Amino acid sequence: QVQLVESGGGLVQAGGSLRLSCVASERIFRINDMGWYRQAPGKQRELVAHITSDGSPTYGDSVKGRFTISRDNAKNTVYLQMNSLKPEDTAVYSCNVKGIYVTSLYLPFDSWGQGTQVTVSS
Repeated sequence: QVQLVESGGGLVQAGGSLRLSCVASERIFRINDMGWYRQAPGKQRELVAHITSDGSPTYGDSVKGRFTISRDNAKNTVYLQMNSLKPEDTAVYSCNVKGIYVTSLYLPFDSWGQGTQVTVSS
């Protein structure tokens, strides 16, 4: 399977910004959908943002207008720019990437990152 490495989480005050990155390693042939999800304590995991292979984004209702998802296909990387952060954005953020990787065969993958903590203080 393909490993994903996330970075960019941390502690920020309300109104601040953070940028998350997620890099897919291994022998990538093609990346299709990329997305960010989050899970707060005691809550179900929810979609934050998703971007298709042609760059079309969708956002969860709670982050529309504040977060921006983007991707760099040459670097196998997806980003999440988070602005105007609120305490309710506090959660573990995980990236999800789907595509095709190469070993001796072309195989599909659906990988998750290890998660990065985002904490927004009031």
